[in-house]
Amino acid sequence: MSFLLFLSKAIDALNERVGAFVKWLILVAVIVCTANAIMRYAFNYSSNGFLEVQWYLYGAVFMLYGGLALRRNQHVRIDLIAGRFSPRGQAWLDLLGGLIFLLPVVLLMLYDSWGMAALAIVSGEMSSDPGGLIRWPAKILIPIGFLLLALQGFSEVIKRAAFLMGLIDDPTPRSNPLDDVTDLQEAVKEIAAEKR
Repeated sequence: MSFLLFLSKAIDALNERVGAFVKWLILVAVIVCTANAIMRYAFNYSSNGFLEVQWYLYGAVFMLYGGLALRRNQHVRIDLIAGRFSPRGQAWLDLLGGLIFLLPVVLLMLYDSWGMAALAIVSGEMSSDPGGLIRWPAKILIPIGFLLLALQGFSEVIKRAAFLMGLIDDPTPRSNPLDDVTDLQEAVKEIAAEKR
């Protein structure tokens, strides 16, 4: 199990690094979007290529961040149900959900998307829009994103199993969005008290 935990930490680190890279893609997308708007309204020039670059960048953010979202517990959950369980019950729910639902679906999507991406690369698929871009860079992001998600799913299964075996502390990051609001309210009260 120690090797699996080491592998889990390596997968977590990989998705953290990918996430650190992906956040810069959002900045690039905003710059491209702004430049496109300036070119269109100030110089009456527009290109489908500019629009497609924006789509590719936003698609890259969406596909490549999935693994990190799972790692940080930022994915969609049914907290109404999971919140009623003890940490061990939630770990069992995550473990079984990962093995029965997450990993099979993600691996199926990875398998299906790889053929589509490979075909786009081999055929040199181009956008059907005038001035559009080649499509394989966008299509290759789909299997890469599902690969990162599958790896993170495997990592989460390892961590839940290790927790249930008593080898590690509860790996589930727990945060309540209301805690941030409460902290903000307390900070505002402290500032107001200082000004009096």
